[in-house]
Amino acid sequence: MINIRKLETELWESADLLRQGSKLTSNEYCMPVLGLIFLRYAYSRFKMVETEILKDRPVRGGRVLPVEPKDFKTKNALYLPEEARYNYLVTLSDDVNIGKAVNDAMELIEQQSPQLVGILPKTYTSFRDELLRELLRIFNNKTLDEVDGDIIGRIYEYFLSKFAPAVASDDGVFFTPKSLVQMIVNVIEPKRGILLDPACGSGGMFVQTGDFVNANGISANTAMTFYGQEKVEYNSKLCLMNMAVHGLNGNIKSGDEANTFYSDAHNLEGKCDYVMANPPFNVDKVKSESAYNAGRLPFGLPSVNDKKEVSNANYLWISYFYAYLNETGRAGFVMPASATDSGGKDREIRKQLLENGSVDVMLSVGNNFFYTKSLPCTLWFLDKAKNDDIIDKMLFIDAKNYYTVVDRTLNEWSPWQLKNLNAIVWLHRGETEKYLNLLKEYKQEILGRLTVLLVTMENDLALLERFADPLKELYKEIQTVLKEAFTLQNLYTLNDFLKKYISAMNEQSKALYSYGDGLEKDEVKTYVQKISQVLTTWTQFKRGTSATFESTIQEIKTCRKIIKDAKWLTEKFGDGTYQDVLGLCKSASHSEIEEKNYSFTPGVYVGVAPVVETEDNFAERMVELHNELLTLQTEENELMDKILANFAGLGL
Repeated sequence: MINIRKLETELWESADLLRQGSKLTSNEYCMPVLGLIFLRYAYSRFKMVETEILKDRPVRGGRVLPVEPKDFKTKNALYLPEEARYNYLVTLSDDVNIGKAVNDAMELIEQQSPQLVGILPKTYTSFRDELLRELLRIFNNKTLDEVDGDIIGRIYEYFLSKFAPAVASDDGVFFTPKSLVQMIVNVIEPKRGILLDPACGSGGMFVQTGDFVNANGISANTAMTFYGQEKVEYNSKLCLMNMAVHGLNGNIKSGDEANTFYSDAHNLEGKCDYVMANPPFNVDKVKSESAYNAGRLPFGLPSVNDKKEVSNANYLWISYFYAYLNETGRAGFVMPASATDSGGKDREIRKQLLENGSVDVMLSVGNNFFYTKSLPCTLWFLDKAKNDDIIDKMLFIDAKNYYTVVDRTLNEWSPWQLKNLNAIVWLHRGETEKYLNLLKEYKQEILGRLTVLLVTMENDLALLERFADPLKELYKEIQTVLKEAFTLQNLYTLNDFLKKYISAMNEQSKALYSYGDGLEKDEVKTYVQKISQVLTTWTQFKRGTSATFESTIQEIKTCRKIIKDAKWLTEKFGDGTYQDVLGLCKSASHSEIEEKNYSFTPGVYVGVAPVVETEDNFAERMVELHNELLTLQTEENELMDKILANFAGLGL
């Protein structure tokens, strides 16, 4: 798994360098740093698409035809002229004006993508050459070749949390985690048409939708039309940069004209096939009269205070999302958990949504899914063209206890957990075939991994045996020095063997040096050389096997996790029949929801599942073995230092 936190730390260190070497404010230097990240990420995707293009490239005169901009356009990717490629910039000689070269690279990219004109930063000549070169080197990080999704948005929020927390808080800037975005896209299932995100931030909804559509064999740029509104201009620039990297075109408006509360910037009321959003939560002081005049309020205004302000705009957003949809449109959006049970006019709006049958799914999300805030939320899904079989029902899913722990402050859904949650929605909709296809996918994945794993484990055993015999032979040669017989049994007893072996060697070396023990110094040196030979052989063994064994253990853990996810799903839904599961999901009728005073909180309906204690000794043992390998590595370094010190005492 890619260590995003480590990557963020490295990028933060680079920003520190920039801060120390310039007089820019935090807001001013944030965008140039992100510009360099953009260049690096764009180059990673360029190389990936170039490799794909070259697979079937025709050959003329014995030479493969070079790639051209039009080739990348057909792949919905951004073409980079040579002077705009990161490897070109990072290898420029010291006598080149690097600031001008980076500015020129930004200009060249804008020529390839008209939507980026005037967006990319071009202030790099104001930085010292050595500083800019160091930044380019730091961002030449292989991890950026492996990351997909809305990486620019996440790093941007990380910078905001470091440099300007007040800005992040006041503007309600919360980068939407990839797994939440992916869940929304998976349930909405966009295919073709108009997609609007009226609080688009850095464009994560567009990026994941593009990936989803392209994965189904459809060109996202020809099938989809992307529209966005974003009040914060910085975010809108990031959005356009992010979309360009992924080869997507979009119409994004920012600033006052894009304040969704007071304007329909794209005139899209009733025209959207899809609406996706993660709007700022609990916004207050929205001028009620201006909001009313701006329209898109099919359920009327939510509660207005004596200052003629909407003191909590959550239901303004919900009204807008519904209003933007056409007669068959679908919407998916994030709301604070409190919005599912709020009273007053909010409850009246929920009643109207229920009665018109447009609410499809409500999904509870637990804490620690956001990167800089710990707060629970709910994913809302609307569908104006629900199946007749479920027109008078809503699906409630409580996933607060279903997630993968990334670290102490961050949770997410793994790819298989996303598929499992999506499968519940499929079954509720009567789409059994999709569920059965998922079971086939599980089977193929598990069998494939097990086949590879068996071969890997067999190779590991052969590797251990090959190294064990030389170790035993060398041990026999110096057993008179150690004065202790020992038999190497397996890798996991090797730690005790080394401790005893090194201890005995240290004691004997000291005795030989202090008392002679009837041996000449040359003879002592011979024994010490044999000891060194054993240590060298062990080091080779350790280096040659620890990484292999660690990889095997990790593969075992991964395989077991996939099996566990498959069991989680099939134990609940068998061969493909939806049923309510205590503590997880409930298909509630409108009458049941009315009885609960129009609460949309999943926990109210699904109940609480009994706690089942389980033991997984195998998994625990795998963790122990993994830790043993790491301990061996540390101890080896410490012991080598001690031995070298003793050798120095012998004058060797």
